[in-house]
Amino acid sequence: MALGVAEIMSSDSLYYKDTGKLPFASKVSALFRKKMFARFMAGMLPDPDYRILDVGVTCDEKHQESNYFENLYPHKDKIVCVGTEAGGYLEKKYPGIKFIRVEPHKPLPFRDKEFDIVFSNAVIEHVGSRGAQKAFVLEMLRVGKFFFLTTPNRWCPVELHTAIPLLHYFPERIYRGLLSALGETYWNREENLNLLTRKELKSLFPAEVGVVIGGVGCFGLTTNLLAYGASQKADRRAVS
Repeated sequence: MALGVAEIMSSDSLYYKDTGKLPFASKVSALFRKKMFARFMAGMLPDPDYRILDVGVTCDEKHQESNYFENLYPHKDKIVCVGTEAGGYLEKKYPGIKFIRVEPHKPLPFRDKEFDIVFSNAVIEHVGSRGAQKAFVLEMLRVGKFFFLTTPNRWCPVELHTAIPLLHYFPERIYRGLLSALGETYWNREENLNLLTRKELKSLFPAEVGVVIGGVGCFGLTTNLLAYGASQKADRRAVS
């Protein structure tokens, strides 16, 4: 079953509340997101005429790192963005952008290959089980000719949703039990947070899809993973 954008908007306030536990977390997050945008531009080489779908924009207006794609991409009239809560303000903030509200866990309301590129930042870790994540990937591949998605790296020492270091290194059952014991009753549930390693991220894509797995970070640490490429073998071109 095709799966659309996750119901993550209610988690935004929790995420930004917890990043406040880390000094300069918002500034660091903004820096990494600028790096990811640079990787998008270098890897995808988007033509100014390309239609781009951003899957999973946030309703947050307070933090500089929110909706960084809409902020940084120069051809805003080519962007359609979707989310599960009110995002109409983006059309006023960035003239030319079109926002469409979608229902959680439903197929995206677009035709096959309607967009040249489908972009998604830090959504896939919120859609649920590995099966749900695979369905999310397939929906991205369905509506776009090329794709670019990002997700936090499970092996980054600090888990930024909770601001707790190293705990997520434990096996899944122990990790979630410890989160529950610490009072993290939202993030301890798989349907709200299911982190990925490089290997797990790559496994979500069909074998015939040429996917590049990369990462960004600092000081030798990879904080965020990237996955990008052509949505089907027939569409494949050089991406690096």
